[in-house]
Amino acid sequence: MYLIKKTDYGFRLTFGDTIPGEEMAQWARDFSAAVDDIQGDFTVFVDMRSLQMLSKFAQDHMKKGQSAAREGGMLRSVVIFSSPKIKMQFISIAKESGIYEWERYIDASTEPDWEEKGMQWILNSVDPDKEKRKDDSQKITIGSVK
Repeated sequence: MYLIKKTDYGFRLTFGDTIPGEEMAQWARDFSAAVDDIQGDFTVFVDMRSLQMLSKFAQDHMKKGQSAAREGGMLRSVVIFSSPKIKMQFISIAKESGIYEWERYIDASTEPDWEEKGMQWILNSVDPDKEKRKDDSQKITIGSVK
């Protein structure tokens, strides 16, 4: 199941349950057409809290849709997930499609303010990973000091 909703900021996408390759191919066509209709830059909020793992065929079509978004003017996107396996799968897809640099991932199962943090990222560039990245860089610095 997928849903494409046009918003004032761009798109809100919802993916849920199991999405067969043929359905993801249709999504890629529908989303590419929707992106073509937008004039200027936009952002994307993706809710995939109930999505199951994608087949290789479905992943290939997800990459096509992501590439169309980036080429069409997507500035930033946020992915809301509830499964670490889905997060890893979509990080891999984003790296292959070329949007990883502009995408952030929020775990709805551990982050109660997932929607607010996601909206802050896509609308105001407030990085939801900022504190984590800061902590990670301090660990590296501390670990390298003798």
